Amino acid sequence: MDTNRFVEVLNTLEKEFPKWNAPVVSLMAKRDKRTPFQILISTIISLRTKDQITAEASERLFKIADTPEKILKLSEKEIAEAIYPAGFYRNKAKTIKEISKILVEKYNGKVPDTLEGLLSLPGVGRKTANLVLALSFNKPAICVDVHVHRISNRLGIVNTKTPEETEFALMEKVPKKYWNRINDLLVAFGQTICKPISPHCSICPVKHLCEQKGVDKHR
Repeated sequence: MDTNRFVEVLNTLEKEFPKWNAPVVSLMAKRDKRTPFQILISTIISLRTKDQITAEASERLFKIADTPEKILKLSEKEIAEAIYPAGFYRNKAKTIKEISKILVEKYNGKVPDTLEGLLSLPGVGRKTANLVLALSFNKPAICVDVHVHRISNRLGIVNTKTPEETEFALMEKVPKKYWNRINDLLVAFGQTICKPISPHCSICPVKHLCEQKGVDKHR
């Protein structure tokens, strides 16, 4: 698949997007006007956690502490109780406390707006950093999760083995002005139609553009 066809895929998915559930962190960022700190913490909570649990856990935590300064007044146990039953909630509570301490001591309580700054924080990988850059600071960034990695390869726009390889491959092939649309569109698409096993190709709006690489069985 060449770049023009991929852009056509994005444009088609954008028309269908209102029918689907938006990724939870993006939804909260836009609907609830979350701060960069809240977006960062919600993204940490969301790792290996279902969207509804992420939303509920974030809401409980932000009701008692919505800034790094307020988080530092809580114990790890209090944070863990607030975000339970998010996956690995005890480890995430420790990470949230550590991040808050660094932000207060090093960044005057502000979330850094660079990839390097974000990656220096504990528990923050490229996926989380790119999502924060896109949602909080409207900087061009491609957040690659399992959906974006899978669908990009299935479409044929990339041929990669890991999400990080997919990120760099997409950066080379896709103009920056489209980067921030990729995660929302492909995640929503992947959760509803282009599923990992037996995707719903019969109702796919971009079937005519897709190379269906690796698809052995579909509905």
